Order: sequence, then C-alpha cells, then structure tokens
Amino acid sequence: MRATAVAHPNVALIKYWGKSDTEKNLPATGSLSVTLGGLHTRTTIEFNEQLKQDQLLLDGKADAAADLRMVRCLDELRQHAGVSLFANVESANDFPTGAGLASSASGFAALTVAGAAALGLSLPPQELVRISRLGSGSAPRSLFAGGVWLDIASSPGETICSTVSEPARWPLEVIVAVTSVEKKAVSSTAGMESSRAASPYFDGWVSSHPQDLADGLSCFTDKDFMRLADLAEHNCLKMHALAMSTRPPLLYWSPATLACMQAVMQLRADGVPVFFTVDAGPQLKAVCLPEASATVRERLQSIPGVLQTLDCTLGQGAWVEPVAKA
Repeated sequence: MRATAVAHPNVALIKYWGKSDTEKNLPATGSLSVTLGGLHTRTTIEFNEQLKQDQLLLDGKADAAADLRMVRCLDELRQHAGVSLFANVESANDFPTGAGLASSASGFAALTVAGAAALGLSLPPQELVRISRLGSGSAPRSLFAGGVWLDIASSPGETICSTVSEPARWPLEVIVAVTSVEKKAVSSTAGMESSRAASPYFDGWVSSHPQDLADGLSCFTDKDFMRLADLAEHNCLKMHALAMSTRPPLLYWSPATLACMQAVMQLRADGVPVFFTVDAGPQLKAVCLPEASATVRERLQSIPGVLQTLDCTLGQGAWVEPVAKA
C-alpha cells in the first residue's frame, strides 16, 4: 500500500483570489493556468496498520500547517477505499517551498494521485479534482498538462478542470526569476480570506473576472500571444491591487520583483514576445515564445536581487512513478 507520484506546479495567467466556500475550499472565480515542466514535487505515501496517526514530512521537516489539509484529502481517499489505515507521507520539492511558486498546488496534486494509487483506487479525473481541491484551490490545475482551465460556472458548488491546450500545440516557455527563497509571511489561503473580508474591491474583482476568463480562453484557442500578454498582466496587477487594498495590506513583491516587471514590459515594447505574471509571492514568471527565452533569461539574470532563474517548458499532468523491479 505504497506509491509515489510526481506533479508540476502551475502558474495562473487568469488568477483566482478568494473563496466562495471556505469549508469546501471552493474558489470564488475560475482560473486559467500553465503547468510548469522542469519543476517537480515528488510525494510518497505508505498506508500502514502500525501507524497511530497520519504523518507528513515536507522537504524533510514536519509541517503542521499542511497536516490538516492533508488529512482532509486522505480521509476522502480512505472513504473511497473503505479503509481506516493511517499514512506516512514524504514530500519534497526541487524548488523553493511556500515562496510563491505554487508548491501547495503540486504538493496536493501529487498527494492525491499517490494516495489513490497506494489504495488501489481508479478514480475519475474530476473526483481527483475534487479531492485535491480540499488541500489547495489551485491543486486541480497541476493534475493536467499544458494550458489548464479550472471552471466553477458549469457545475455550481463544484469545480471542473481540463486541459485546453496541450504542451505541443502551443509550446510556451516560462522563465522564473527567483528573488527570495524565504517562506512568505502570509500564506495564500490566509491572504485570500483577508481580502474577501477586508478589501473594498473584492466584489469588483469577482464580477469582472468572467470576462477575463472568457478572453483568456479565446487567446489560447487562437494562440494569440500579444492579446494574452496584455490580458494576463492586467489580471495579475488587478489581483495584487486587491491584495494591497486589504487591511492590513498584503504586499507580496520585493524590490527585485518590481524591477523584473519593468524589465519585461520594456522587452515587450522593444518587440520581444514576453509578458509577466506574479502569484502571491516575490517570484516573477516571464512567459515567452521559445525563440525569446535566451534574451529574457539574460535580461532577468542581470537585475540586482534576482537570485537565480529557472527554465520551464509547459509540463505534463501528475503521474504515478512505476515501481522499480527488484
């Protein structure tokens, strides 16, 4: 009763920020993302009758904040399998954890896929979506490849997730500018709830979102990079404006984050096909066409405060690692 799964993090180009139902961890809006090949979470789960409780090691350390959300996912899997065994979970990222690189998304996607495999379950994709969402509202997107749509409108009270553009169809690349490896002071989960409760602009964010999402889907259908660039940057800055207008304010950027934004905007003004997006953290993601990646990387690496750059193509959905033969 042991399995290992791997998942990539994702970055939303049309973002969600805020919950409509905190108990079910339902996003208040849909979202559109790309799965980041090149960055990985690897999670191993073993169900064992000797254990007295579920145990989690994240990057070799206990993580109490993730324990409750992990148990919620595991309880759903145990119910499907009709078992009550506790599990030992070991998860590791090859990128900074809790620093705005969607480690919770890839983590709970890998947890759900590994847990189902360890229990011998063959669950429909949308049930994996529902279970992984209990851990992280963006985890369902890491179950899928390429450009991914998380839809909340088609089935009220639930989420539906699917690939809208396979990696090979529109091979975008993403250069991540890492400006800090420290865990952020306010988690996305806590920040979203604060914005919902204490920003005067939250209702405007939600009401304006369906048009952004429809336009984003159209950009992927048409492979219209420049229109997507304008839309994604607008949606990103709108989300951060919402966060900044929260009391107390949520400011996730570092000075280097802002410098990277300005550099990307100048590159595009100079004819380089690139745009930026930033999640709840200080890391900037520069999305570009493949022929521009070397230029974008070189420019970002030259900015003071950028610790390193990470190269990503569009990745596959979460998968179970085959068991090595003895």
